[in-house]
Amino acid sequence: MAEMFSMLGTWNWLVLGLLLMGLELLAPGVFLFWLGLAALLVGLLSFALSLSWQLQILMFALFAVAAVPLWRRVARRNSGASQSNPFLNKRSDALVGRVFTLEKPIVDGAGTVRIDDTIWRVAGPDAPAGSRVRIVRADGASLTVAAD
Repeated sequence: MAEMFSMLGTWNWLVLGLLLMGLELLAPGVFLFWLGLAALLVGLLSFALSLSWQLQILMFALFAVAAVPLWRRVARRNSGASQSNPFLNKRSDALVGRVFTLEKPIVDGAGTVRIDDTIWRVAGPDAPAGSRVRIVRADGASLTVAAD
């Protein structure tokens, strides 16, 4: 085992780093990326400095452990992006309070309204086609409306 570790060289670390990053593409989870980055750093430092295999493994372990808080900081910073758009992936919630024109009349409590390129089912009091309605509640792909 020690003989195998003593054979570790710069190219081994670079290949390992690229392999781990490539595996990240196949099984995304952001974990293998940081291990691959740690291996690439050890490989690049091995180019510049003549390091023993013990030091290379120690550096890899330190870089891999240091990557965890770095990843958490990056993830925390990026989570603020979803707060800037609170309706991301909640398109129907973004429609509440807006006024639209009925495409098909509401008969027996059901009708449709066209919003951009999508036809939405609406529920509410009976109204003829062309009436203006305000969306008061969103429930999945169904909208509840009231006369405007």
